[in-house]
Amino acid sequence: MSFGGPPNTFSFNASPPDRGSFPLDHEGECKEAMMEYMECLKQNKAVNGACRDLSKAYLKCRMERDLMTKDDFKNLGFTSESDS
Repeated sequence: MSFGGPPNTFSFNASPPDRGSFPLDHEGECKEAMMEYMECLKQNKAVNGACRDLSKAYLKCRMERDLMTKDDFKNLGFTSESDS
């Protein structure tokens, strides 16, 4: 019995994200780095360029603790010498 429409006859194929999973930081291992970055964004009215060093520190923390796949920073948008 159908209530409101025909049964679902198409299938959906999900694909994984390009860079793999991005697990949540349940243990709060990188919470301090994340909070510093978020505070910087708040103080700078979400102008990310002012907070790139903190963004990089947060990503580095996540990579060191296997909370994201390790990758070169140049592949994550950090290409200039000032990003190092």
